[in-house]
Amino acid sequence: MQIQVNTDHKIEGGERLAAYVETELASALARFDGWLTRVEVHFSEEGAGRTEDKKCAMEARPAGSPPVAVTHHAATVDEACSGAVDKLASALDTKYSRAHDHKGGDSIRHLPVTPEPI
Repeated sequence: MQIQVNTDHKIEGGERLAAYVETELASALARFDGWLTRVEVHFSEEGAGRTEDKKCAMEARPAGSPPVAVTHHAATVDEACSGAVDKLASALDTKYSRAHDHKGGDSIRHLPVTPEPI
C-alpha cells in the first residue's frame, strides 16, 4: 500500500508528519493491506478563526473499486489525522469486510457424504 501525504502552505509537513501518518494508517488499515493500492492524505487549514480549523481528508483506493473518502476537522493536525484514520477504517470495514465475511462455518454442501448404517 502506497501512502501519499499532501499539505497546504499553512500546514508544516515534513518527515515527522509523514512518519506519523504512515504509522497510524499501517496499524489501522493492516487488515485491508491486500485490497488497497494507495491512500492519499490531504491536510489543510481553514481559517475564519474557528477552534477546529485543521482538516484531514483521506482517500483510499481499493484495487478495482471506486475510492473511499473521509474528512475530519479538529484543533490540531494530529487529532485531525487520528479522527480521519478512524473514519476511514470504519468506512472500509463497512464496505469491504462484509463482502468477504461468511457467517458460520463451511456449508454442508461441501462436506463429504458418509453412508448411513442399515
